[in-house]
Amino acid sequence: MYHAFGVRGYRYVRTEYQGGQTTFIIRPEAKTLRGPVGGSRDVRPKGRIERRSRSLPIGSRATIVARPIPRVACAAGHVTRQVQVPFADPRRSYTQAFERSALELARRMTILDVAKPLGVSGDVVKDIPKRDLSRRYAKPKLKDLRRIAIDEIAVGEGHRSLTVVLDLETGVVAFVGDGKGGGALKPFWKRLRRCRADIEAVAIDMSAAYREAVAAHLPKATVVFDHFHVIKLFNDKLSDPRRSLYHQADEAQKKVVKGSRWLLLKSPGNLDPERDEAGRPEEALKLNKPLAVAYYLKEDLRQFWEQPGQRFATAFLNGWVCRAAASGVRIVQQMARTLEAHRAGLLASYAYPISTGPLEGTNHKIKTMKRQAYGSRDQEFFKLKILAIHETRYALGRVDTQLVQLGEGRQDSPV
Repeated sequence: MYHAFGVRGYRYVRTEYQGGQTTFIIRPEAKTLRGPVGGSRDVRPKGRIERRSRSLPIGSRATIVARPIPRVACAAGHVTRQVQVPFADPRRSYTQAFERSALELARRMTILDVAKPLGVSGDVVKDIPKRDLSRRYAKPKLKDLRRIAIDEIAVGEGHRSLTVVLDLETGVVAFVGDGKGGGALKPFWKRLRRCRADIEAVAIDMSAAYREAVAAHLPKATVVFDHFHVIKLFNDKLSDPRRSLYHQADEAQKKVVKGSRWLLLKSPGNLDPERDEAGRPEEALKLNKPLAVAYYLKEDLRQFWEQPGQRFATAFLNGWVCRAAASGVRIVQQMARTLEAHRAGLLASYAYPISTGPLEGTNHKIKTMKRQAYGSRDQEFFKLKILAIHETRYALGRVDTQLVQLGEGRQDSPV
C-alpha cells in the first residue's frame, strides 16, 4: 500500500471486488494518531467518519481506498477534529497519487482523454490542473516589474475582449483583465500599489483610455507609443481612399486595384518579386495621386524608428510633419496632427527601446491556444492558462490539452 499508493500510517485489512471496482479496506494504526492541535499523542477518540477515495486504476479496474477517519480530542478536551490523512485531501474524492497522475496526463492529453481511463468526469479532471495553475499563477509577483506592455485581445464573439499586461523583461504575463480600456486595469492598479513596484516605462498603443489610465496610476512612468500600432493606424487610414478608388475605376482599372490592399499594407522589403508584388502597387498608385502620396509618406515614416538617436529622430519627425501638412492629402494631414499630439510618446522609444511586439507574440499564442481548444466556457481557467503561457516552450502546433471542456465543440478531438 505504501509503495504503490503512497498510503502511510495505515494497516491493510482486506480487498473487495464489486461492481468492476477493486476496494482496499485499511485502518489507521493507533500509534500514528495525533491531536488536532500541536500534534500531541495524548488524545481521546470521539467517533469516526468512513471515507472512500479513488486511487490510480489497476488495469481497467477502478481502485478505491476505503478507510475510517477518526475524530479525536486533545487531553484538555477543548478541540475535537478529524485526524489528518497524509495521502488524500479531505475535501477531494481522490488520493494525492491520483491527482499527480491526472495532472501529468492533462499536460499531454485532452481533458476527456484523461478522464475516460481514470473513470471520472471531465469536470473532476479539469479541476486538478485548474487548482494547480491557481496555486502557482493566480497572483503573479508584481514587485519587480519595471517595463511593461499593455494591449487588448479579442477572445470571443460579441467583441468579448481581455486586457493583457506583459513584463517585457521576463516575458511573463503579469495580469489578465476582463474587457478592454482603463476599467479592465483597475484590479491591476490595486495590486500594483500594494506591491509598490517602480514602473519605469509602459508600451501601449495610442488609445486614449490606456493613456489616461497610465497617466492617472503611473504618473512617473514614461509612456512609449508602439511602432506597430502607429503604422497600423496609418494603414487603416489608407483603406478608405483605396476603396473609393476601386468604386470610381472602370473595369480595366478595377483589375489593377483589386487585391492591392494587402500589398499596400506590406513593407516594401517584404514584397515578393517573383510574384510581381512590387509592380502591382505601383500600377494602383498611378491611378490616384493622393493615394500615392499617402502611401509613400507612410513608408517614409518608418525611418523615424531607424534614426541614430533622439535628436535625429526629432529632426526627422519635424520634417515629416511639415511634408505631410504641405501634401494637401487630408488623411496624411490628419495623421500628422495625430503624431504631433503624441510626439513625447513617439520620441520616448529612444530613451526606452520597448514596444508591444512581445505582447503581440503572446496574443498570437493565446489565440492559437483558444483555437486549438475550440473555445473555453470556463473564463477563469482560460485566464489562468494565459498567466502560465510563458511555460509553453514547444510549438503550439502540438496539442495543448487543458482547455477542452465538457460541452465545448468537438470534445473527442485534441485541443
